[in-house]
Amino acid sequence: MPDDRLIDSLPIGAEPAEIHVPGSIANLGPGFDTLAVAVNLYLSLLVERREGLDGVTFEFVGCEPMGENLIHSAYAQLREEYARPLPSIHVEVRSQIPPRSGLGSSAAATVAGLRLFEVVSGVSLGPTPLLAVAAALEGHADNVAAALLGGLTVSCQTDDGTVTAVSLPWPAAIRLLVLTPDFALTTTRAREVLPAQVPFRDAVSNMQRVALLLCALESEHPQSLREAMIDKLHQPYRKDIVPGLAELLELEHPELLGVCLSGAGPSLLALTIGESLEVQELIGRTYRRTGNSFKMRWLKGEQPFP
Repeated sequence: MPDDRLIDSLPIGAEPAEIHVPGSIANLGPGFDTLAVAVNLYLSLLVERREGLDGVTFEFVGCEPMGENLIHSAYAQLREEYARPLPSIHVEVRSQIPPRSGLGSSAAATVAGLRLFEVVSGVSLGPTPLLAVAAALEGHADNVAAALLGGLTVSCQTDDGTVTAVSLPWPAAIRLLVLTPDFALTTTRAREVLPAQVPFRDAVSNMQRVALLLCALESEHPQSLREAMIDKLHQPYRKDIVPGLAELLELEHPELLGVCLSGAGPSLLALTIGESLEVQELIGRTYRRTGNSFKMRWLKGEQPFP
């Protein structure tokens, strides 16, 4: 028989619970559907208990979802598997992560919904089960791994759907300059332009550079990063739908360690040592030739969560 007792982990009158989930940058040059880093942009939930059972209401403050409420979808996914009644809640949502920009907004929402279930139910599922559910909901594991684990994550999905992920420290000296255009690009559209097959030599090239990238970051030898950031699996095919990508990939500067798409785009990422004003001006000046308005921001790679 299911245990129908209410686990009141969020009593009425208690201080609202807070949940913070980071945005993320996936792919990282050659690391297509494999590498991601959590960054200091956050999706935040303020969770307050309400009278009754199993009710959920949301209030989005300046960040209405573009389509499905993925926070609620992820919460409901775990709720369906749970036999006990849960407290009714009201959730206030704020976000620093621009939607459909290649900065992990959907992954953050999915992970936030799973964390919301843990807070309301009082059940701590642990990272491995959460990663499996999140990857199934998101369709790929890279962004959700970074959102769950923090740091630089390497994720692997086996043929039977099992997901394994490892979180590594991000070098504090390497900063991330992100240029986000004022238009959105869906992951679906970005994947439509990818080929069903790629040349064998291109696959080998990416394998070599993923290994070099991880070694360069771990040993903090940034001089290897420019070569390590070269990709032949997805960026060549996305140049036509991401204005400025081709031009930024060709840029050279002593303080510029590499440029790549942020996730599937349209945001673009430049790696630098410290916050180089010269690189910022170079990136901005080059991108302005596209005629698109944009925002630039310096971000930090978050360290693995405890």
